[in-house]
Amino acid sequence: MFAVVEDGSRQYRVQEGESLTIDYRASAQKGESISFDRVLLANGGEQSTIGRPVIEGAVVEAEILEPELKGEKLEIQKIRRRKNSRRHTGHRQKYTSVRITAIKVPGLKIAAAATAVKADPTENPEEKPA
Repeated sequence: MFAVVEDGSRQYRVQEGESLTIDYRASAQKGESISFDRVLLANGGEQSTIGRPVIEGAVVEAEILEPELKGEKLEIQKIRRRKNSRRHTGHRQKYTSVRITAIKVPGLKIAAAATAVKADPTENPEEKPA
């Protein structure tokens, strides 16, 4: 089962148990629960539901793993030739790390997990014991 959620101006394809980095939230605390209510699409394996623009009543719940992560450093340098004018600055974007705990979509049929039995590669399927 997966869902496509919108957070800010970005869309994410998420599954249960998956971890994800989203835009920084200043009020976030580690272990806190957060929910995304703008679910655009959901697939249960047997059936899909597409929102117009969102699916009513659908919620994706997540747990905050790390309230503040820093992205890689961007260095900005401006140099004007022959004027001895130089400016050097840097920036590191902040993110929040979350783990998806539940996807709840009303009326969505979820396919049962198929338990596939693997055949032993040493056995010949044509030979059957008597």
